Order: sequence, then structure tokens, then C-alpha cells
Amino acid sequence: LSIWDKFAHTHLRISNDDNGDIACDSYNKVEEDVAILKQLKVTHYRFSISWSRVLPDGTTNYINEAGLNYYHRLVDALIAANIQPHVTLYHWDLPQALQDIGGWENDTIVTKFRDYADFIFDRLGHKVKFWITINEPYNVAMIGHGYGVGAPGISFRPGTLPYIVGHNLLKAHAEAWHIYNDKYRAKQNGIISITINSEWSEPRNPYKQEDYDAAIRTIQFYIGWFAHPVYNGDYNDIMKTVIRERSLAAGLSESRLPEFTPEEVKRIKGTYDYFGFNYYTTVLTFPVDYKNLQGAGSTVDLTWLDSGSGWLKVTPFGFRRILNFIKEEYGNPPIIITENGISERGTVDLNDTHRSHYYEKYINQALKAYLLDGVDIRGYTAWSLMDNFEWAKGFSERFGFFYVNHSDPNISRVAKKSGKKQNNPKRVGHSDKSQDNNTYN
Repeated sequence: LSIWDKFAHTHLRISNDDNGDIACDSYNKVEEDVAILKQLKVTHYRFSISWSRVLPDGTTNYINEAGLNYYHRLVDALIAANIQPHVTLYHWDLPQALQDIGGWENDTIVTKFRDYADFIFDRLGHKVKFWITINEPYNVAMIGHGYGVGAPGISFRPGTLPYIVGHNLLKAHAEAWHIYNDKYRAKQNGIISITINSEWSEPRNPYKQEDYDAAIRTIQFYIGWFAHPVYNGDYNDIMKTVIRERSLAAGLSESRLPEFTPEEVKRIKGTYDYFGFNYYTTVLTFPVDYKNLQGAGSTVDLTWLDSGSGWLKVTPFGFRRILNFIKEEYGNPPIIITENGISERGTVDLNDTHRSHYYEKYINQALKAYLLDGVDIRGYTAWSLMDNFEWAKGFSERFGFFYVNHSDPNISRVAKKSGKKQNNPKRVGHSDKSQDNNTYN
């Protein structure tokens, strides 16, 4: 079991009491799924490895070879189709056995994650050139251990626990990066990084300095929380100052934000080969009392187009702005956009013109950032190939180019309009730094 197995089988945690026991049934549909990837003419496919599928108790004491063989089959099929696998080691599904001894709150997780990464590099690394250590550490820390609306569902220490979890996530990422760099890079010739997610933040009132300040705090508590240590060695000054002030005001003797030792700073700084980045939307921010992490509230412009997810408004302009922020804040690192997409919910309509519109507008902004602003974009990954188990929303929100029909015993994939080749495909991006990529509207 993983923590999401347990969470999804807890009543009222998931919309419609859905669970991920079978989900898309990708385990049994390798050939079919690689075929639809070929149909899309993609050059790369991003997927994650389930830690508990290969190491049931989270350690190498017992190896589930059948689980590992699934990933061998998938990787081999992708390579045979001339599609490069882009593999995420951790996409939120911690082995329940490790959660039972404290999970990401227990700093022994750092060593356990390093050992897990070492095992996967040893077994699969000769076939894989693109790695992600941890997907969206902000959401692991906040959604799972602050708001409690994701696994493991902890919400009773929102002012303290997310910082402890975030601290261990950063140290675990660094250890995995160093294991790859020191032990495998020379012979496997891959690249490895963490993937960070963030919304773009605009001031609600562009004529108010305090709204600008709130927008800056929001960005630094979001993307900056994890990017600043990886790229600059330590937490950013805004986070350190705000959290310390709030901690002292609450009568504590020290900040709730843990400190890195000088050795840990050296260990974490520079642990990237590219900036893995997930982006979907923008918010408008304004100051509030320090009742949340960053002392800022958010809203949206009512003219922004909706999606099937309440949090996701169509804001392509924010994409270019946050890509430029990454360029300026972190020294123009090479960026691979590892997620970007839009959902729908309710009645199934395969004529998903909203998705084609979304990708056209967002990719256009990414191209402007690359061609006009000099942002070093190396790749782009759409989310997602097919509708899947969308965490606490279950199957109610659908992000895929392909509809997954759960009323069919075969769990068939049906192409939406966005997933079908058109007569005149548009070339949306190419670079002398990476392979050409095509998308179809």
C-alpha cells in the first residue's frame, strides 16, 4: 500500500468515493498506451515510478521484481517507439509502511529515499536519460501535511509540519541528485532535477504597493520555497523573515522554519541539471493578517475563462511572466516544462475546443519567452496523455487528450478532438538545444 491507497479508501476523502485501484489500468495496457503516444508523435513521455510497487515496505529489504518488470516493459516499449522516457521517482505515493514510522516528518526518510533512488538508477538508469527526483514538493508539504486534502491527510499542525516536511524533501532530493551525479552519471549520461510547481501572482490592485508586496511574498512562499535552496543554497530572505516574525509573535523561542547546517547548504545548492517546472494558472493577491503562510490572500479576475477545476483559470499571460521570473531569479537555468494543461468536468464531450485553445495560447506565451525574452526553454510536456485519477477529485476532473471510458470493461481510450491529428499540424517549437516537438490542434 501507498499513502494514496489508504487515503483513497477513506470515506469522504475522494469525490464520489473513487479510488485508484485500477484507475487507467496502464499496468495492463503498455502496448496500447505507447501506440497512442506514437499517434501524437511525441518525443518524450513522462511517468512516475510507484515506490511501493517496487519496494513494498519502502526499503530494499524486499524487492518486488514483478513490479519492477512493469517499468522495464514500459521503458523498452517507449524506446522501441523512439520515445524517450522521462521518469519521476516520487509523485506523492509514499509507501504506507514508511508513513507508519513518520513519513516525510521523520528525517530518516532522507536516507530511505536515497536508497530507493540508488536502486532505481541501478536497475533502470541504463535505459533512462531524463529523471525527476520529486514532483511538486510544495504540494507534498502543503496539500498533504498542511491543508490535509491529500494523502496522508494531516491538517492539525499547518503552521509547523509543512516546513519540517519541506526541509526533508529538499534534503532527500539532494541526496538522490548526488547519488546519480557521483555513481551513475558518467556511465549513464542522463540529467536529473526536481520539478517545482507554482502559480504566477499578480497584485490585485496594480496601484497599491502593499498588493505588489503580497504578490512577491506569495511567489517566494511558492516557487521560492524549494527553488531558492536548490539554486542559491538556502531559504529566501522573505520566507525566513516572515516565518521568524510569526513564530516569535506566537511566543516561540525560534522560527518554525528549520535551518540548514552549513554542510547541508553546500549539499543542496546546485543539485539541478535543469529547472523542472509545472505551471497552470495565475492569481491576484492582496495582503491579509499573517493567518496563512505568506500573509497574502488571493482571488481571480472574473473575466478569466474557467476550466473543470475551481483553482484553474485560463491565464496564458502568467506563463511568460513566471518563465521570465525564473530566468531573472535563478540565473536563466535550462527549463523543461514538465506539466501544463486544462481540465473539464461533467458531461463527456470529446469536442474539447477549450483544450486546443488553452494549449495554443499557453505554448504561444512559452515561445515568446524563449524567442523574444531569451528564456532557456529546453522542452515542454503536456498534462496529460489521458484522463486519470485526479487525486482528491477522483475521476470527476479530466485533463487528458484521451477520454478513459470506465463504463467499458476494457477501460478503453477514446481520442478527444485535441488528441487527433489535424490536416495542417502546427509546429509549435524547436531549438538547437533539444529535439523538435509537434503538437496538433
